Amino acid sequence: MQFKKPVAALLAISVSALTLAGTAEAGRRHHHHHGGAAVAGLFGFAAGAILGSALSQPRYYHYREPVYVAPPPVLYEPSPVYSAYAEPWSPEWYAYCDARYRSFDPASGYFRGYDGHYHFCR
Repeated sequence: MQFKKPVAALLAISVSALTLAGTAEAGRRHHHHHGGAAVAGLFGFAAGAILGSALSQPRYYHYREPVYVAPPPVLYEPSPVYSAYAEPWSPEWYAYCDARYRSFDPASGYFRGYDGHYHFCR
């Protein structure tokens, strides 16, 4: 519908010309309301065409690219390193077994496993 605006403009011009001609002729003939309803109808049709043409235009909006913000860096502290081959009853062995098993008993050196039995920490 690329011809909406020219058609609406042409229609508005023709309606205004008919309206002017109708008022000049009405003054000469002295008749009451002859053709006035038709002119008003055409004028309303033209106004509706112009208004409809203006309202049916596509609405444009400015598309903005999304802004991605990097999350702040997460700093991790290194976890303590324990040797699995520490000598039993040494301080490293105690630290390793205590960190590895929640049920570790430092007095006996055993921990309770998921099977329900006690195991010596190695």
